[in-house]
Amino acid sequence: MKALIKSSVPALLVLLFVYAAFSKLITFNDFRQQLYNQAFSHELAGFLFYFLIPAEIVTALLLCFDRTQFIGLLFSSLLLLAFTTYIALVMLHYWDRTPCSCGGILNEMGWTTHLIFNCVFLILNLTALYLRISERRQTR
Repeated sequence: MKALIKSSVPALLVLLFVYAAFSKLITFNDFRQQLYNQAFSHELAGFLFYFLIPAEIVTALLLCFDRTQFIGLLFSSLLLLAFTTYIALVMLHYWDRTPCSCGGILNEMGWTTHLIFNCVFLILNLTALYLRISERRQTR
């Protein structure tokens, strides 16, 4: 079971981040507009516009190679934690308005489904990361 998790979770995360990055690239102008329509500041939206796509691509690449997979799992857990936290804050009405839940096929999901989806991927990610850390400790 551990071997299955260690091999399949990074592959699933690669698919997720490649899909997310290319979905943003294909709808580049819409992606920018959606970011500026979110509840956070325009300064943060501007930063995220230039940060997210490269971060998702780099994370996917890091997950592809055994030598860099640990770092990729760290990066992907941070990205997923950030996305999941944002969704939770939206659902808790942290901001005055509720923005759209944009993102390709994920656009069809409501906020609750999107939160569950992200939590499942985050748990899988953290499980694979834990197994990697355990494996590293055993080889020392």
